[in-house]
Amino acid sequence: MLSAPRSRVWVSKSHDKLAVALQRMGHRISANSMRRLLPALGYSRQSNRKADEGSKHPDRDAQFEHINAKVIAAQAADQPIISVDTKKKELIGNYRNGGTDYRPKGDPRRVKVHDFEDKELGKVAPYGVYDIGANAGWVSVGITSDTAEFAVASIRQWLNRMGRKRYPDARELTITADCGGSNGARVRLWKIELQRFADETGLVLNVHHYPPGTSKWNRIEHRLFCHITQTWRGRPLTDRMAVVELIAATTTKAGLKIESALDTCAYEKGVKVRDAQMKALDIQGRPFHPEWNYTIRPRAVANRSG
Repeated sequence: MLSAPRSRVWVSKSHDKLAVALQRMGHRISANSMRRLLPALGYSRQSNRKADEGSKHPDRDAQFEHINAKVIAAQAADQPIISVDTKKKELIGNYRNGGTDYRPKGDPRRVKVHDFEDKELGKVAPYGVYDIGANAGWVSVGITSDTAEFAVASIRQWLNRMGRKRYPDARELTITADCGGSNGARVRLWKIELQRFADETGLVLNVHHYPPGTSKWNRIEHRLFCHITQTWRGRPLTDRMAVVELIAATTTKAGLKIESALDTCAYEKGVKVRDAQMKALDIQGRPFHPEWNYTIRPRAVANRSG
């Protein structure tokens, strides 16, 4: 009678190969027997699961509670709260897009076999700003690099196109973001650009980052981006304006509204930030995890500099 080996954590061999290996060890067994025995021994085929990074930080749940408390306080004060992030880059052209749509039977949409980037059309980088209180969003569709400058430019566009109208008396802006990417907690240029934004608008910026590995809890992921993905499922993103139009056409039963526009500015990668620029920031880390939670205040006019 076979028993489960204590040292074996996983195996990727087929039933046939497992049976052959056991036969060489002197066991009389077939592939069909392996198919029956593996489940009885507690084994099943399983895929990888993304679960480790964020769950191992000791203050993961405490940071979630901290963000939630700050969001509730901002809502009570009638101050805007936005959730921001970059959606994954999308190939532009007649490429396969995941999902299905209704078409006449036997008439699937024909797309390219290989997903080699078209050098002329390239990719787009949609950066989203989700207004938690209004259930509304803004998406800037960038055509160059996903940088911190692009991220803050998208927030600026949201404020000018949507935010000022809804919050004419806003004094503060609460921003929730992932810990990595163009709006990462360690990205110097992100803080430099936020300081410039605070100086321009006079807004006090309260920034809160989700712990590493927990980006799926960022509200923009499950309140905005997932619905955009549903809108263009099964549709090739044939040109840049098609992306903008499909994003803007996204709605939900809960009343989600999205505006979008193409951002044709060129954003340079690898911009270096000097120590002197960081020292000139009016930034204050909060008592609880100051690397994740900090406030940036507008500087006096005389001190406004890049």
